[in-house]
Amino acid sequence: MKLVFAGTPEVAVPALDALIASERHEVAAVVTRPDAPAGRGRRLVASPVAERAEEAGIEVLKPSKPRDEDFLARLREIAPDCCPVVAYGALLPKVALDVPARGWVNLHFSLLPAWRGAAPVQHSLMAGDEVTGASTFLIEEGLDSGPVYGVLTEEIRPTDTSGDLLTRLAFAGAGLLAATMDGIEDGSLHAVPQPAEGVTLAPKLTVEDAQVRWSAPALRVDRVVRGCTPAPGAWTLFRGERLKLVQAVPAVDRTDLAPGELSVGKNNVYAGTGSHAVELLWVQPQGKKPMRAADWARGVRIVHGELLGS
Repeated sequence: MKLVFAGTPEVAVPALDALIASERHEVAAVVTRPDAPAGRGRRLVASPVAERAEEAGIEVLKPSKPRDEDFLARLREIAPDCCPVVAYGALLPKVALDVPARGWVNLHFSLLPAWRGAAPVQHSLMAGDEVTGASTFLIEEGLDSGPVYGVLTEEIRPTDTSGDLLTRLAFAGAGLLAATMDGIEDGSLHAVPQPAEGVTLAPKLTVEDAQVRWSAPALRVDRVVRGCTPAPGAWTLFRGERLKLVQAVPAVDRTDLAPGELSVGKNNVYAGTGSHAVELLWVQPQGKKPMRAADWARGVRIVHGELLGS
C-alpha cells in the first residue's frame, strides 16, 4: 500500500522505521506537528519523526491544523491507501479521515477500551495495572473508540517508569503496526468493534496530577512517581520550592515517620507516607540537575522533623 505516516515524538520513530523497512509498502510522506521551540534559546526544532523522515528522503508535511486546505489538497494528491498513526498529537477531522481508501489506523499504547486518551501508559501505571499492551484500530471521530485490528500485551514490571514501559511498547508496537498494514493489504485482518464495557479514560497529565500527596499510602506515592517519570515529573514542596522526585522506592521497614516527615542517614533519605515510608533515591531541586537524594540532603542540611509538602 501507499502510506502517509502521522506521528510526532520519539516514541513514534520505531513504527516509522518498521514501515520504511517493509518491502510491501511505500511511505510516501509523513505528517507531523510543526517545529516547536526547545532548549534555553527557544529555537524552533523539528519533531523526531520529521528528522527521521528527512534522513530517509521522505516528504514531510507540517500543517498547523490537519484541516488546513493546503494540507488536505496535498494529501489528496498523494492519494494514500492508508494512513498509519502513532502519537501524532492533533485530532483528525472527518474531511481528513475520508481521504485514504482504507482509513487512518492508530497504534495506541493500551489494551482498548481501557485507557482511551493521550496518556494511557502513565494512567495504567498510576492505577496499578499489572498488564498493559498496545492496540491498532481504525480511527473514527470518537476518542480512540474505533474497531480494533490487533493487540499485544506487555507485563508491567515493579520498577517500570512510564518512560521504560513506553519504550518497550514503542518497539513491540512497531511490529504490530507493520503486521496490521500487511493484514489490511492482503485482506486477512478485519477490525472488531470495541466492547462497551471496560472503558477508562487517560487524559493528559497536568502538573497538579503529578504532585505527591504524602498522606497517601506508600504504594500510591510509588505509582505516582513512576507514572509521572519522565513527564510531567512527580514533585513536592520543600521549603516553599518545588522538588522533583526522580526515583523513590517503598521502604516497608520504616513505619516511624509521619506523612512527609524526612529522615536522613549517612547514605539514605526517607520520607513518611500514610503507610510505611519511601526511600528517596534521586531528586531534582528547582533550577538544578537531578542528583542523588543523599547528596541533596547533605547540601540543604535538613533539620529534625522537617517535612516535604509543607
